[in-house]
Amino acid sequence: MRTRYLIACGLAALSMTAAGCGEDVDTATFAVEAPPASDGAAASEEPAASAKKPKVTVPKGPAPKKLQIRDLKTGTGKAVKSGDDVSMNYVGVAYSTKKEFDNSYDRGQPFEFTLGQGQVIAGWDEGIVGMKVGGRRELIIPPAQAYGAQGQPPTIKPNETLVFVVDLLAIN
Repeated sequence: MRTRYLIACGLAALSMTAAGCGEDVDTATFAVEAPPASDGAAASEEPAASAKKPKVTVPKGPAPKKLQIRDLKTGTGKAVKSGDDVSMNYVGVAYSTKKEFDNSYDRGQPFEFTLGQGQVIAGWDEGIVGMKVGGRRELIIPPAQAYGAQGQPPTIKPNETLVFVVDLLAIN
């Protein structure tokens, strides 16, 4: 019995040591790409308010016709509601090209706006409601709730579905 205990402790120590070695890996990337855990949140020890820009993965297959909301990390505290002033980081990718068109990380400045007041695309006004500070959410936004038939030239073509990973940093 004691031998099994010592072996288990040794293996645990060895695995912890091995986990600390190797390349510096951005765990936010894994949080975005990992399938949701049983509670709908991706497993990640890194807070969503990280300074590291997540890698957005566009799902395979045709673009969805309705807004898709998936919590990658559930935050803590009060849930955001329409009318709240929020501070967020985000990365946006075009569904059809899988290319990033914008993000707040490269500017080094979070994006601030009032939720539910039409200051952002409708997919954000609807898709961010209920997030908690520290949370990370994936939004797949169909054209009707994004920029529609006019697009946002030159970066977003007409009738483009958009994929965002958004981090709620604060409710101001």
